[in-house]
Amino acid sequence: MGLGKRYAVLMCGEDTEYLMKNHGGCYNIFGRVLAEEGETWELYKVVQGVFPQHDQLASYDGFVITGSCHDAHANHPWIHDLIALVLKLDSMHKKILGICFGHQIIGRALGGKVGRSPKGWDIGVRAINVSSSLPSNLSSLNLPSKISIFKCHRDEILELPPKAEVIAWSEMTGVEIFSYGDHMLGIQGHPEFNHDILFYFTDRLLQGNLLQEDFAMDVKVKAVLREPDRETLKKLCFHFLKGQL
Repeated sequence: MGLGKRYAVLMCGEDTEYLMKNHGGCYNIFGRVLAEEGETWELYKVVQGVFPQHDQLASYDGFVITGSCHDAHANHPWIHDLIALVLKLDSMHKKILGICFGHQIIGRALGGKVGRSPKGWDIGVRAINVSSSLPSNLSSLNLPSKISIFKCHRDEILELPPKAEVIAWSEMTGVEIFSYGDHMLGIQGHPEFNHDILFYFTDRLLQGNLLQEDFAMDVKVKAVLREPDRETLKKLCFHFLKGQL
């Protein structure tokens, strides 16, 4: 199906020893959900300043911008370089799928506003509401009115860019999924997570004193009881990136 197609993962977080050992790192975590036989997937550690060359951009069918422990509203040089790349890819009408931090970066690059959520951390398996009127490139998906997805963020898109369309929202977060034209899609949650990865990041936030212990325990107890809608989320990402069901 994906014969000959090329995709680039723009990695915005760090691969820790745990994630490498237990999940094969960022490349495999995203590859398990998105990659198909016959496709080429390449990883660029943009967080370390490693970007695809400009003359390579045209050869890719799509780009995925990952999550990160960095703030999408920060002003590190690599974040400004990433914003410039998003604008360049927009001008080329290249497909970009943004996940969590990546979702926020696309929003910021296109003129929206990103910042801390006034409601604090949103972590766990959460139900989000899906619009009944999807943009034309996604309308054939017949998405359910609610989708469960892994969440792990305290920043969000506070103001959507002009011409962007909210296609999912929740009580905690006004912009859960948005589309821009038929070539950009931002998802605030994590289609690529499993429970172990969620718990690993929850523990890291707890150790960094970013969460209270009872809050972290509550996240875990509730998340164990719920499953995300993996197939629906995979279908959405596939259909967007590859134009197929």
